[in-house]
Amino acid sequence: MPAPRRTPPRSSSRSRAGRIAAPRTRPGGRGTARARVDAPGSQRRARFTNRMAVLVIVFAVLVVSYASSLRAFWQQRSDIDGLTAQIASSRARIGEMKQEVRRWHEKSYVEQQARARFGWVLPGETAYQVIGTDGKPLRGTDELSAPLVRPAKPTAWWTTAYATLETADHPPRPGDRPGPITKIVPPRSTGQ
Repeated sequence: MPAPRRTPPRSSSRSRAGRIAAPRTRPGGRGTARARVDAPGSQRRARFTNRMAVLVIVFAVLVVSYASSLRAFWQQRSDIDGLTAQIASSRARIGEMKQEVRRWHEKSYVEQQARARFGWVLPGETAYQVIGTDGKPLRGTDELSAPLVRPAKPTAWWTTAYATLETADHPPRPGDRPGPITKIVPPRSTGQ
């Protein structure tokens, strides 16, 4: 029987000839940290490789394309929101118009509109027309002119309370009081 073949132990780093063997690594592997440090004349690899540059460019292109797509998405979303609001207001306006049509089918509403718009009255009623200063009839939309005398500006309650204290402290003399008004004169108009 032949003698079994003996294989060198794996933990030994020396070959049979006594030379230092290369560190054992798997094919395509980078080796161990010790092998990198011990290897004489090894060069450091650049941190930014061509492969990394291509990946950065592809990532930048993807970001730009997605950013423009997102901008278009948000623009369309705002357009949709605006159109949704417009549809809601149109539906509300349609509801108001339908209600207006229903009111016009009621006899009392038609009478009220005839009185307000045309000044019509029913038989047996008396109509009055108010004439303005220019001789033309006033309409229901006309307003009164502004008053000639402006109302006094309201004062705070503490101002009134302080004034009564001052009056109590220094009462007016009997000769300082104005006399009663005997003749009432209407205010003059400003020529309107």
